Amino acid sequence: MSVLHKYYLKEFVKFFLIIQTIIMFIIISVDYLAKLDHFLDSQATLFQTFQYVFLRAPIMLVGIVPSVIILSVIIVFGLMNRNNELTAIKSGGISIYYLVRPVIISGIVLILLVFFLGETIVPITKATSNVIEQEVIEGKKKLLRARKDVWIKQENLIVHIKYFNPQDKTISGITFTELDDNFNMIKRVDAQKGVYENGNWSFSKVLEQQYNKLEDDYIVKPHETKEYYLDILPGDLEKIVKKSNEMSFFELREYVNKVESEGYDATTYIVDLYGKTAFPFVCLLMAMLGAAVGMRPLVRENMPMGIALGIGISFLYYVMHGFCMSLGYGNVLPAFMSAWVTNVFFFCFAILFLITIDD
Repeated sequence: MSVLHKYYLKEFVKFFLIIQTIIMFIIISVDYLAKLDHFLDSQATLFQTFQYVFLRAPIMLVGIVPSVIILSVIIVFGLMNRNNELTAIKSGGISIYYLVRPVIISGIVLILLVFFLGETIVPITKATSNVIEQEVIEGKKKLLRARKDVWIKQENLIVHIKYFNPQDKTISGITFTELDDNFNMIKRVDAQKGVYENGNWSFSKVLEQQYNKLEDDYIVKPHETKEYYLDILPGDLEKIVKKSNEMSFFELREYVNKVESEGYDATTYIVDLYGKTAFPFVCLLMAMLGAAVGMRPLVRENMPMGIALGIGISFLYYVMHGFCMSLGYGNVLPAFMSAWVTNVFFFCFAILFLITIDD
């Protein structure tokens, strides 16, 4: 590795760690203060509140890495630009594109790091923080969280939901069983699909089994549609069903296969599955764009403007990526395209931005 490459990497790592630490401290502090009222209203201990906030830190860290990368690269090249180091490099007959090599290397390393964190630490900490939020802070201990199924206990009623679609807020594969005080089954209802309407759940393809004491047998009645009252809202299900960011890539892929094999719509999870492979590549894109911005005369004359431009580029990426993912959720774009189209656009933009640098 050349001296120039070592110099860049040393400076990049220094500014990356400084900026990452500052932003993480601000985000964690703001997150804690924003939820302080909920902590005070709940029975959560001080340890549980700190545990909850810090368990959310890994997913925040992964989320801001792209912004930190582009800012760090802009600052490194901006300082080299301002100190005429880039001019000296060009005077020595070395192309400034020679410095793009360590940028690409650092971007690839961070791709692997982000993917590794998303596969190991983030799912565990995110799931644990959600459990603390629901069971300790919100006090919803009657809801049992699971990746594949949801179990709900309501007095003498046990509800089992096989699949909740977060996109249209519907439930599928529903079974609820009513028991007497001796735990004997007095009623069981199986339904294919449920929709929350006007304060009640409306179920379709219903098969109802009601115990008849006189005949000492169960009376079976099918219904095309029927309403039942359940003390559970779609918003509650959104919180308790294990989300995509609580699963690793391989767990999510297994879940998608299971949902599809049972005949349910897995579009949301398929889009998230492709998103898990697409998002880490933003590290490389932001590194390339940071180099393209930092090498320009604009940054040499006005460093704050270059930093603002970097923030704007990263913000634009998040907005465009989120918008395209939402189009995938709504089946407007194919799942693969919705996850990757933003990366393709920014890659072309980064290449164009780099080749227009005055070497």
